[in-house]
Amino acid sequence: MEWSRGRRAAPALIVVGGAMTVCALVALGWWISELPLGIDSAVYRAGGFAVVEGESLYSPLRALPEWAPELPFTYPPFAALLFTSLTALPTQLCWGLLALAAAPSLYFALRPFADRAHLPLLLLGAFALQPVWQTIGLGQVNLVLMAAVVTDLLLLRDSRWRGITIGIVAAVKLIPLIFIVHLLVVRRTADAARALAAFVGATAFAMVVLPADSVRFWTSAIFNDHFTEMKGWVGNQSWQGFVARTGQEGRTATLLIVLSGVAFAAVSMWLVHRLHRAGDDRAAVLVTAGCSLLISPISWTHHWVWVVPAIGLLAARGRRGVALMVAVLFTGWTVAVVPGGGGAERDWNLAEALIGNAYLICLLLAGLARLPRRITLYTSG
Repeated sequence: MEWSRGRRAAPALIVVGGAMTVCALVALGWWISELPLGIDSAVYRAGGFAVVEGESLYSPLRALPEWAPELPFTYPPFAALLFTSLTALPTQLCWGLLALAAAPSLYFALRPFADRAHLPLLLLGAFALQPVWQTIGLGQVNLVLMAAVVTDLLLLRDSRWRGITIGIVAAVKLIPLIFIVHLLVVRRTADAARALAAFVGATAFAMVVLPADSVRFWTSAIFNDHFTEMKGWVGNQSWQGFVARTGQEGRTATLLIVLSGVAFAAVSMWLVHRLHRAGDDRAAVLVTAGCSLLISPISWTHHWVWVVPAIGLLAARGRRGVALMVAVLFTGWTVAVVPGGGGAERDWNLAEALIGNAYLICLLLAGLARLPRRITLYTSG
C-alpha cells in the first residue's frame, strides 16, 4: 500500500523537483550575469540589512540595489529579524531561495485539497496562474505562508504543536491572524491559544530586540500610508480597492468599508462554523482565506495564491469545468486588458468594471454559492 502511494506521488514530486531546478538555474544565471531579479526579495534583504546595521527599519532602505524602486519595508519587525539571514546572499540568490520554496509550498498547500491523480497536473498548471508566477517573479513569501497555514490546519491533525505555526506566520505578516479566529470558530481552543501565544511571543521578542522599530510599526508604519494612493489600482483586488475604484471618498467610503467589512467577516465565520459542523474543514479553510483577501485593505493580485487549493478542491469534487474556468480567469489577463493606474479605474465602463474586478467578483460568487439554499433564495427576492 505504501509503495502504491509512493508511485502515485512520484509524478507530483517530479514536477516539484523540475520547478526547483529551473528556479535554481535562473537564480544562478541572473547572479552570474548581474541582472536584476526579485524586487520584493530585495526589499526583504534590505530590511535584514537595516537590522544588522542598526538602521531605522521603516525609513528609506539604504541596502536596496540601484535597480530596485524605493519601496518601504511594510512587514512587522519580527519578519525583519528572520530576513537577516538573507544578508549573507547576493540579491539574485535571495530570490532563488524563495523561488526554490515555491514548488514544495504548492505541493503541501494542495495535498489536503486535491486528489492524488490530479496533483501533478494541478502543480504544473499552478505556475500559469498570476498569483503564483507573480509571487515567484517578485520574490514574495505568499506561497510559503499559505503552505504553513494549510499544514497547521489540515496536516498536523494529531500534533501537540498545532497552532504554533499560524502564530509565527501571523507575526511575519499580520493578515493570517484571522486563522486564529478560525480556530476559535471551529472550537480548536487549545490550538488558538498556542497560536496566540506564539504570535505574542514572537512579537514581544522583536520588541525587545528592536524596540524603536516596534514602536514605530505598531503606531504608524502598520497603516502602510505608502500605498494609500494605490488602493484604487486594479492590482488591488480587495473590497477597499473596489470601493476606491467606484470613486467613493471620505466618511461615506469609510462607513461603507467598516460596515461591509464587519458583515463579510460575520457571514464568513458563520459559514466556517456550518462547514465545520458538516465535516467540510477544507472548504471552511478556504472561506477564511477568502475573507482575509476580501477585508484586507490591500490584496495585491499576488496575494491571491489561495486560488490554487480552491481549484484543487473543485477538481477533487468533480467540478472540473468550473475549476478550469477559475484557472483561466486567474492567469492575469483580466488585469492586463483594462485601463489601470493614475486613477483610470474610476472611468471604467460596465464591461471594464466587471473584468477589472473579476478576482473579487469570483470570490463573492463563491461565497454566495456556499450560503444555504433558503438564504440564497430569500436574498434573491
